[in-house]
Amino acid sequence: MNIDLIVKNNLCTGCGVCVSEDQSHQAKMIWNNEGFLVPSLGKSSTQDKMIKVCPFAIQQKNEDELGELFLKQPETQYHDKIGYYYGLYAGYSKQFRETSSSGGIATYVFNALLKQKIVDHLFIVKEVDGQYAYQFFSNIEEITQISKTRYTPVTLEKLFQDIKKLDGKVAVSGVACFVKAIRLKQMYDPVLKKKIAFIVGIICGGLKSKYYTDYLAQEAGCKTEYTHVQYRLKNKESYALDYKFSCVGNLDKKIHMVNMQSLGDMWGTGLFKSNACDFCDDVLTELADVSLGDAWISPYDKNGLGNSIIITRNNTAEKIIQSGLKNNHLILDIISKEKILLSQNGSFNHRHKGMLYRIKNSIKNNKNFPKKRNRYLKEQSFLFDFVQNARLKTRQKSLDIWLETKDHLKFKMKMKPYLDNLKFFTLWNHRLIKLKKMLFSKKGL
Repeated sequence: MNIDLIVKNNLCTGCGVCVSEDQSHQAKMIWNNEGFLVPSLGKSSTQDKMIKVCPFAIQQKNEDELGELFLKQPETQYHDKIGYYYGLYAGYSKQFRETSSSGGIATYVFNALLKQKIVDHLFIVKEVDGQYAYQFFSNIEEITQISKTRYTPVTLEKLFQDIKKLDGKVAVSGVACFVKAIRLKQMYDPVLKKKIAFIVGIICGGLKSKYYTDYLAQEAGCKTEYTHVQYRLKNKESYALDYKFSCVGNLDKKIHMVNMQSLGDMWGTGLFKSNACDFCDDVLTELADVSLGDAWISPYDKNGLGNSIIITRNNTAEKIIQSGLKNNHLILDIISKEKILLSQNGSFNHRHKGMLYRIKNSIKNNKNFPKKRNRYLKEQSFLFDFVQNARLKTRQKSLDIWLETKDHLKFKMKMKPYLDNLKFFTLWNHRLIKLKKMLFSKKGL
């Protein structure tokens, strides 16, 4: 498999790390028609070099192998779904919770990395001229500017263009596929292992097309051009899932908002999601130094200000968290492996249990797919497979129909049959699971 095949089979998530391996310097990241960033190759692009750092290439080391190489230590524990880890926590940062997504732990960690001089620079997503992109950041006084969630495509392309020009060490944040690409790059270039001194992993439910933001903006009332997008406006009087999307219309200069719950399940349905995300089996960013995500478990999901789950994976991360607890800067509970897994239960069900069906579907349709870890490739019930089939259709149709209509009302009308079909099979699959539990329970008695 080469970069051309990765792109043609919609297996690229736009990390951009491959561009740094093009010895011809002709490759660059561009927008494709579905609203995702992908590499555009030149005639002399060195694909044999570029494919080495692609997280979805067949020939790559998997997360188990890379985890052992980068994170395994005598004092670390291991779980086959969590990966290597030191500590498991849930809670929030007292200082950064209100101005950040989830519990503000990511902002707290970034702040600590700079303050304790573990790194000199952060490479994180910031708003620049109304657009979101990865930027270098080293001003500790402006740390709250980087504290919001962004559901729009970005690329690491700039990281490896500029990192060697910088003095000092860098910390990078990213979702699982981005983190894997960085680790692959470090594996081939040991200098970068020291230069990129810390990686913050963001637990991801799937990357969204840039058209996802356009759809939300229209739903909110920004009918033309818009700026100042906020994806997660919290309601501290409510619960964690009760948040709003907002934008500022260029014409009226007014803030427009929409309650996200009024739009239905934008994540479980796979609307506007990258196809490549359906071939990722790393739910908890196993290769980062610390993994952070929403604590979608009771009682943490009952607080509108949000809480985070935290998985420390190296000694530096564990010391940062322990220092925060000691200084009363962090309010955290130590939680069990079972609660960590439960917090991302939907993602585990889709990515792990549904993986074999999606691979079989790719084979049936003569499409390429990455090699995945065998322990997750297990047969499921016929109804579960129907759910996976319906999700595949819903995901692709959401992109096709938006490109056709580019109107939120027409989009919802045309998507309704596909969403109804998915809802039907999901309901009956849940009923089958419930029935099986009841039968097993009676047998146990």
